Amino acid sequence: MAVEILNERFVVQGRTLASIREINRLPDPIKQAIYRTLIPDFLLERYGIDPLTLSDPEGRPLVVMDAPPGGPDVEIRIWRRLDDRDPLVYLHFAETMHNRIIVLLFMTNDPESPRFDVDRDWQGRPTKYGVMGRNIEAEIAAMQFGLAPGQVRRGLRLTKHMLPLFERFIARLGHDMFLVEPLAYHAAILFERYGCGYIRGRAKMEWIHREFQPGGELYQRLDGSTPFRQPGMERTVRGRSWAIYDGILGEPFDGVQMYKRVGHHAGICTFPDAIW
Repeated sequence: MAVEILNERFVVQGRTLASIREINRLPDPIKQAIYRTLIPDFLLERYGIDPLTLSDPEGRPLVVMDAPPGGPDVEIRIWRRLDDRDPLVYLHFAETMHNRIIVLLFMTNDPESPRFDVDRDWQGRPTKYGVMGRNIEAEIAAMQFGLAPGQVRRGLRLTKHMLPLFERFIARLGHDMFLVEPLAYHAAILFERYGCGYIRGRAKMEWIHREFQPGGELYQRLDGSTPFRQPGMERTVRGRSWAIYDGILGEPFDGVQMYKRVGHHAGICTFPDAIW
């Protein structure tokens, strides 16, 4: 059994695939070959990962694909070394009840950069992106280093390389779009830059921009009351995102869902002339 790409579609034993569930029902080698198309070759080369076995020189697997048989989702982790604390890449996407594919989380970590333990509180418990707790000291250090909320390390700037691969993957399943769940304000702005539009939440994003203007409600809340609410933070994407993470909206950042059409840039910008 082998994967064929006919007319830009995934085909296995004459059957054209159209869903994550169908892929996940396949034998592991075929399933992995399909998901391997999402990984840039240069990334494997950069970190010495064998492009065929996806292993290190000793044969230990450095690419882990968690795709339960017949399940609706897949998690892909790419490691530089097995003893690293964080993967180089983490990608989690799933299939909705309406047969749409949605990216739930995508993050990258530069293993050579300093790590900030914003994902753990002072007792070592998971913070769950600030929902279960916070590590203020680590957050301040991360912010001063130039990171955005939720980042434990500097990223690898892979979005522009992996997005075209993901779009091609989506097209090979016969889809013309996919969904994205931005977990933070800066993520939504980043997805805008790469051509995503809004299914819901655009009015909220425009309200945020408007109220960060001089005299606006959010602008006035940048009163220096916390390290994350300093005057001037409205001028950058990261500054706004830290203030929002700190609760300046008076509610969590949610209710935002985006989409990306294959080969199409939505042309939406809710923060004109933004500085990162």
